[in-house]
Amino acid sequence: MEKITFSPDGDQPVDFYVLEQTVISARNYILVTDSEDGDGEALILRDDSQPGDEQALYSIVDDDSELRAVGEIFEKLLEEDGIDLDL
Repeated sequence: MEKITFSPDGDQPVDFYVLEQTVISARNYILVTDSEDGDGEALILRDDSQPGDEQALYSIVDDDSELRAVGEIFEKLLEEDGIDLDL
């Protein structure tokens, strides 16, 4: 599982583990968790960076309809791996 480190403005760096990624309507989304093994908290993040940006800029998806739509896709992708999501 790939580990990535986020550096929120003014906060300590935070490590997440990427469970899955997908592209919807030319937008990149990743599903991350705070735990490498077992149960953990999961977040869906949207890549909001612009072409040519040196670093990716991710935002937590918090719009209910967007979260539901992207979450359903991640559920289907992870179902093949035997991973259940509680959305």
